[in-house]
Amino acid sequence: MNVTKEGILAKLGIPKQLAWGYLGILIFMMGDGMEQGWLSPYLIEQGLTMQQSALLFSAYGVIIAIASWFSGVMAEAYGAKRTMFIGLVLYLLGTVGFVGYALPEMNFNVMLMTYALRGFGYPLFAYSFLVWIAYVSPGKSLGRAVGWFWFVFTGGLVVLGAYYSSWAIPRIGYINTLWNAVIWVLIGSFLVLVLTKEKKRPQGNFRSKMKELTKGFTIVKREPKVLLGGIVRVINTTAQFAFPVFLPIYLAEHGFSTTEWLQIWGTIFTSNIIFNLIFGFVGDSLGWRNTIIWFGGVGCAVSTLLFYYSPQLFGDSYMAVMITGVIWGAMLAGYVPLSALIPSLVKDSKGAAMSILNLGAGLPVFVGPAIVGIFIGLVGSSGVIWILAGLYFISAVLTKFITLPNNAKTIQHIESTEK
Repeated sequence: MNVTKEGILAKLGIPKQLAWGYLGILIFMMGDGMEQGWLSPYLIEQGLTMQQSALLFSAYGVIIAIASWFSGVMAEAYGAKRTMFIGLVLYLLGTVGFVGYALPEMNFNVMLMTYALRGFGYPLFAYSFLVWIAYVSPGKSLGRAVGWFWFVFTGGLVVLGAYYSSWAIPRIGYINTLWNAVIWVLIGSFLVLVLTKEKKRPQGNFRSKMKELTKGFTIVKREPKVLLGGIVRVINTTAQFAFPVFLPIYLAEHGFSTTEWLQIWGTIFTSNIIFNLIFGFVGDSLGWRNTIIWFGGVGCAVSTLLFYYSPQLFGDSYMAVMITGVIWGAMLAGYVPLSALIPSLVKDSKGAAMSILNLGAGLPVFVGPAIVGIFIGLVGSSGVIWILAGLYFISAVLTKFITLPNNAKTIQHIESTEK
């Protein structure tokens, strides 16, 4: 029976020793993402101003970007489990302060500190697991392994968290839903930290660990291709954080309601998590770089324009906008092989390489809205769309230069280094 299970996992690209960990990430991220769709309007209803709400989430985003960078080098220096445990503790401390005191009292200063502290949680927890995947996965199936990671990460954060929250709030209320999220976070943490076994690596002294942490800075000088990968990763989800700032208003001008926009947005990311898996397999077959260039870069550039112009081409056709949005969500998953390609550029210091990639995953929280804020007054919403599409084309060009050592083919190079 075990042989059969291991065989199935191997075909899927999931390292058998991490199977419980993947499930744990899904459940942890469901708990962590439970408030994403409703916290801001709830706080405004309770008396915060729009500016205060924006400041709260900006501070949260700053911490996410910092923690995303630290996750890789800390996992390298201290081990994935230890780093994930630190993330869990910081999440719990921030949540207890935010939900237990700041929110009931509507104390904005305490909200600011505790919600920012909470922001350390998921990057240290989830992205450290991604480093773990990079170390234990066979190179020939690494694309599928990271595809599964982004499937459970996004599925928990964006999809299950929202669905569970929509079920829980009418039954137990907003505050109790946030407390309920802690239970799911603890269940997910148990699956990863207790049931998933980490291969022990030699632990150095304090000086060697600090040296490992500095590699997160120095690696971009030693291996500039890692920096290119980080830039491509920023471009990957910049539109994801830019679209909600102005597209609902644009679609409203073409007859779409807020409910229709939310349905379209939710369906886009249902498509995205499915294609996170598909492009993991595609990347292992066609090559990671080719998948990123043609499906990620070129595919997102074209589908971004189609998504925006579909109301002008097809009027108030809900289905047309939905279909073009789903195509964009699918192409967004074309960047999944980046998480396999970048750590493969270096033989050692994979955690440092992943730190740059993780930082690239955190920065779009600022970059997307900033692009809208800076340019929409100058060039309008159509100009912003062309800027975003242009960035996707640029990412395709940059990826062309992210070649493996000796310009080796992806799969052949990895297989040869494993022998």
